[in-house]
Amino acid sequence: MQQVMELPNEGETAALEPVYCFPHTLRDVYTHYCPGCTHGTIHRLVAEVIDELGIRERTLMVAPVGCAVFAYEYFNLDSCEAAHGRAPAMATGLKRVLPDRVVFTYQGDGDLASIGTNEIIHAAARGEQITVIFANNAVYGMTGGQMAPTSLIGQVTSSSPAGRNPASQGYPVHIPEMLATMPGVAYAVRRSLHSVAEIRKTKKAIRQAFQTQLDGLGLSIVEILSSCPTNWRLDPTASLDFIRDQMVPVFPLGDFKVGGREEGRKGGREDKMTG
Repeated sequence: MQQVMELPNEGETAALEPVYCFPHTLRDVYTHYCPGCTHGTIHRLVAEVIDELGIRERTLMVAPVGCAVFAYEYFNLDSCEAAHGRAPAMATGLKRVLPDRVVFTYQGDGDLASIGTNEIIHAAARGEQITVIFANNAVYGMTGGQMAPTSLIGQVTSSSPAGRNPASQGYPVHIPEMLATMPGVAYAVRRSLHSVAEIRKTKKAIRQAFQTQLDGLGLSIVEILSSCPTNWRLDPTASLDFIRDQMVPVFPLGDFKVGGREEGRKGGREDKMTG
């Protein structure tokens, strides 16, 4: 028997139950990010997780130089700015002085995987109780699209106009795989934003990363494959295809360490651009 929804009588208003609300942890402001940039998507996911865990009032964010620096404009929580690459060091100081706070860094690949490599490696070696949200778009997004440590082999950038050559410019750096080998790291994974299904998986990973800190298990990091249509010279839709077709084969998605256990790489890896 079919169930028929009863409509309100004339003059009455149907009671509607909200199923989705703007996160309290985000400010209701216009975005300045380039069209198709997925920094805003990551902001939304992080904000939703913080709301759902009920930790906004005791959460501190640290973001350094790069496109990540604009995160202060959007998150409705206490935050501070670190020097370029030094977010893990500042987060370490905050967490040690205020151990009851939830502390996370928001960093790009030009920051974390280049000038800040020393900081993230030693924070991981010490097992600092912080969470790292690592946006990887394989390029220096803020300063003109130069080659980053995560740029793909053959990728054309403003500083590698002939494409990245491993003989002279090395290979892409794989951060979570490297950190997963360290005893102080409790959670190290890679996710992506190139589809709705992957966005949902990314949110679950962010939640698990924060829960890892709440449980006092060690450093947690989520690398997120993100888009940069402006510097890739692609439209927003093609940028998502670039993540799926070019970045994922080089940076395989998966769990590399969960709860202190090294999980191993999910899927194969090709250190070259395909297609």
